[in-house]
Amino acid sequence: MFEDKTLLITGGTGSFGNAVMERFLDTDIKEIRIFSRDEKKQDDMRKKYKNDKIKFYLGDVRELSSVKNAMHGVDYIFHAAALKQVPSCEFFPLEAVRTNILGTDNVLTAAIEYGVKKVICLSTDKAAYPINAMGISKAMMEKVFVAKSKTVDPEKTLICGTRYGNVMASRGSVIPLFIEQIKSGQPLTITDPNMTRFLMSLEEAVELVIFAFQNAEAGDIMVQKSPASTIGDLAQALKELFNAANNIKIIGTRHGEKRYETLLTKEEYVKAEDLPDFYRVPADQRDLNYDKYFDDGEHELTTMEEYNSDNTQILTVDQIKEKLLELDYVQNELKKWKENTHVMN
Repeated sequence: MFEDKTLLITGGTGSFGNAVMERFLDTDIKEIRIFSRDEKKQDDMRKKYKNDKIKFYLGDVRELSSVKNAMHGVDYIFHAAALKQVPSCEFFPLEAVRTNILGTDNVLTAAIEYGVKKVICLSTDKAAYPINAMGISKAMMEKVFVAKSKTVDPEKTLICGTRYGNVMASRGSVIPLFIEQIKSGQPLTITDPNMTRFLMSLEEAVELVIFAFQNAEAGDIMVQKSPASTIGDLAQALKELFNAANNIKIIGTRHGEKRYETLLTKEEYVKAEDLPDFYRVPADQRDLNYDKYFDDGEHELTTMEEYNSDNTQILTVDQIKEKLLELDYVQNELKKWKENTHVMN
């Protein structure tokens, strides 16, 4: 489906961008364009992959002109550029607005102008019932791409999105933090052991985007059904894998954190199409005919539940260990840990 096509990945130097690279490099894709503002990471990728199919574009989604510079001849876009750290966005919310909301509008504006065939925008579970600046900015990003999808013929440019939970071992996430604390002999810092989070691998995140690429209609949000775990069980699973005796330190819920995350609000659950491994949330096609807002209600909303990390499948410690062992990152860290332990013994 990508034969002789050009794919642009915004924020392409991040964890997702690298995973897409490894998924597509050995296919018959014509070109993969990495668009980001981090020249150091671009240079690292250039040296790592050494592949003529990869082209690097230095720029920022906040600047429409630099986005347009990378848009010539692009067939498809995976829009992953974002500010993702909850604490950073809490302290600098306007920065989240500029990147996550206005930056998305710039990408979509340029994509429509240059006739890009499909744009997949990546969102997060924090956009559902958001309580922090990062989630609010991502929720607005979703509103932007859904609204934008209605302004263009989907035969010319189809705009849709994905929403997924925590990507395990991605940059800035809790698994690398716990492993670093285990290796340095520090206590594992847990906000709330009963806090739950969805668990998804980078490969699953890429497959969700490809599923959306193949199946989504204009304005759709595609959600992958995911298991979850408590943070306490996740820490215990890592301790057992590393045969570690580190203490657990409960530090309390941080600024802007939820006890559990939501992948589908109950308002979305009412209209979501239940697919075997996914949910498809179609765009709201109402216009500004206010009768539809004031006279027509939805009876199902009174009984419908949301889909969150507390009412999905909760993994046991052993199941978490199995999922962790699927990750190359965890396998490599375990190997280094065992080698160092053997040398010390």
